[in-house]
Amino acid sequence: MSSLALAVRDSNTMLRRNLLHARRYPSLTLNLLLTPVMLLLLFVYIFGDVMSAGIGGGGADRSAYIAYIVPGLLMLTIGSTVVGTAVSVSNDMTEGILARFRTMAIHRSSVLVGHVVGSVLQSVLSVVVVGAVGVAIGFRSTDATVLEWLAAFGLLVLFSAALTWVAVGMGLISPNAEAASNNALPMVLLPMLSSAFIPVETMPGWFRPIAEYQPFTPAIETLRGLLLGSEIGHNGWLAVGWSVGLVVLGYFWATAKFGQYPR
Repeated sequence: MSSLALAVRDSNTMLRRNLLHARRYPSLTLNLLLTPVMLLLLFVYIFGDVMSAGIGGGGADRSAYIAYIVPGLLMLTIGSTVVGTAVSVSNDMTEGILARFRTMAIHRSSVLVGHVVGSVLQSVLSVVVVGAVGVAIGFRSTDATVLEWLAAFGLLVLFSAALTWVAVGMGLISPNAEAASNNALPMVLLPMLSSAFIPVETMPGWFRPIAEYQPFTPAIETLRGLLLGSEIGHNGWLAVGWSVGLVVLGYFWATAKFGQYPR
């Protein structure tokens, strides 16, 4: 078999292992999934009228705020899900299973690729669940074309892959699962400091750079534009640029850290 065929075979084996592990121990994934669901219900039913009135400058309209907040919560879902990836990689390191894999005749990168692909699949599934909750409480995207839906799906997958590679690197540098969870906490905090809940232009001037110059805001605005027909502007290129940059950075960081350990 060629080197590429071996890498694909071994990566597929590691992917099945990670999916099986996630199925046998679903508590971590469910706990991380509950965060965006609870935030969605909280902001819609408790703060929805007030937030919509403040954003629109008119009367309270909860349905308008549902349309605004769901794209942001979908991105936050990805950030929450990849925290589990960092914890899973750290557990593999501390429990010694990665040391055993390094002694076996398998492609070295397949261990990390299995984690990444498995996490992306879990992120997409989590996004579907949160999106279904959003639809159940009133979210609609009637103006989006098939091409825009495909672009939105591609953005979600690309952004998920970007955050996952960074989360793998965080897991590799963490001495235990608790440290990995803490290291990956910015994945959850950054979307809360973005345009997920309120427009950037309504924020205080000193706070706007925090919301503007980070990966989540352009990704959220691009997704919002694709699903709702709002203006995307330069956010599309920024979202793709952030995603590709984080994929490259996370990949080289994770593989370099993993390569420091002996065979």
